[in-house]
Amino acid sequence: MPLLRGGTSETKDATEEVQKICDEMKSHAETKAGRTFDVFTAKSFKTQVVAGTNYFIKVHIGEDDYIHLRVYKTLPHAGEKLELHSIQTSKAHHDAIEYF
Repeated sequence: MPLLRGGTSETKDATEEVQKICDEMKSHAETKAGRTFDVFTAKSFKTQVVAGTNYFIKVHIGEDDYIHLRVYKTLPHAGEKLELHSIQTSKAHHDAIEYF
């Protein structure tokens, strides 16, 4: 089923590509959160096709703590650059990934 432009996909288990996005965004997330993360493991994600792709990623940051990242990836002709758009802190494993 094709992804509708503007809508988010179903939640999927994190992939190697999503973990690489998290690895690249970790220092930016730490700056936005005002703290460092000992653990930074992508668990699940949704995507949204826009002029590029938004990734909404649930990240395990240690113990029972999670954050959600919104990362924008530009289109291939724009170099597929990554930008951390925003984060949501104080999340739990059972919290659904929502658009933000």
